[in-house]
Amino acid sequence: MYIPKHFQLKDEEIIYDFIEKYSFATLYSQHNGEPYATHLPLILNKVESALYGHFARPNEQWKDIEYQQVLAVFQGPHCYISPSWYETTMAVPTWNYVSIHLYGKMEIDEDQKVIFDSLNDMVNKYESPKSTYNLNDIDSSFIEGMSKGIVAFKIKITKIEAKAKLSQNHPVERQEIIKHLENTSQQDNLEVASLMKKNLQK
Repeated sequence: MYIPKHFQLKDEEIIYDFIEKYSFATLYSQHNGEPYATHLPLILNKVESALYGHFARPNEQWKDIEYQQVLAVFQGPHCYISPSWYETTMAVPTWNYVSIHLYGKMEIDEDQKVIFDSLNDMVNKYESPKSTYNLNDIDSSFIEGMSKGIVAFKIKITKIEAKAKLSQNHPVERQEIIKHLENTSQQDNLEVASLMKKNLQK
C-alpha cells in the first residue's frame, strides 16, 4: 500500500483496535491463477499474531489458498473532503480514511475443537451482551453438522501496513474540516472528525 510518511500508522495497539472494531475484512488470494476476494469477518488473536476465520465450503477460494501469502484488508471510517471547507480556493477534493493491510501465510484447519473455538469467539464478539444465544447451549450434533459446511482457517501474520489519512498535511485547515464533518448525521464523517481531533491533541 502506498503510505506517505505523515499518513503512516505505527502504534500497534491503535492498529489492533481498528482491526477489532472494523473486523469485516476483504481477503485476497490467487485462485485459478487470478486475483480473488472474499468478504468475511476475521478474528484477531494478538497472542498468536494471527487471524481466524472461515469460508463457506462451496466458495472454492479455499481449495488452492493453503500456504499462499494472502492479504486481508480492513477498511475503517472514510469520507469525502470538500475543498469548499478550506480558507482558500487553491485546493482540490480529497478523501480521508483509515485502512489496514495484513499479510500472512494461510493455513487450513480441520481440527474440530479449533473450528468450534473460532466460531465461539466470533459469536461472543458479535452477539449483544444481553443476547441469550450461546453456542455452548446448542446441540453438539447440530454444530458438527453445520461445521461441515465451512472451511476454517488461520492466517499467521507476517506483515502489517496501516494508513490513517486524516488531513495531517493540512494543519491550518483541519479545524474547519472537523467542523464541517461534525455538522452531519453520517457516521463515517463523525468518526473521521473524532480521529482528526485526536490527532490534533498529539
